[in-house]
Amino acid sequence: MISAVLFDADGVIQRPTIDWWSRLTSFVPADGAAFVADLMAAEKPSLVGKGDFREAVAEVLRRWDSPVSLEDALEPWTWFAAEPLVVSLIAELRALGIGCHLATNQQAYRRAIMQDERGYGEWFDQTFYSCDLGLAKPDPAYFRSILGTLEIPASSVLFIDDNESNVAGARSVGLHAEVYDLSSGVDTLTALLRQYELL
Repeated sequence: MISAVLFDADGVIQRPTIDWWSRLTSFVPADGAAFVADLMAAEKPSLVGKGDFREAVAEVLRRWDSPVSLEDALEPWTWFAAEPLVVSLIAELRALGIGCHLATNQQAYRRAIMQDERGYGEWFDQTFYSCDLGLAKPDPAYFRSILGTLEIPASSVLFIDDNESNVAGARSVGLHAEVYDLSSGVDTLTALLRQYELL
């Protein structure tokens, strides 16, 4: 009997609105892919609340001698939008008494946009951002931390994510977990929830 569902953010409830990859690779004259890889590596500590993401991006820009301003470099992290049909599904589940929670890896800069500017907290019973927990998926400790807060058994929780390794991490601590990608359509998510008799 599932009493709570954990939803990942990127690729599950929200998608990019602009081609951020092309934008980021344009910030240096050559070897844009390596530059973006450097940015992604620099972001990792802030995903678990260590270091400042803005400072990390500024350091990468300096290292690559990029002429782009820090604010312009940060802009691609704002290029996302939630899928209204998924938000409606979450509201439907909550109306049926199913606890719905956000479980996402984010640094504090993006967390503020999601939670404070765009009101994601209103859609969920609780939100679990990796930067707040000091733990990130797929670490099993991330999921154990959430279970400790919710005070419910792992067997009563369904976790939905577009990343196979995150799903494996959830399953390793006893959660029901399924791979779902928003690109496959909201009907696929509806069908998944019906498999667990949640709708």
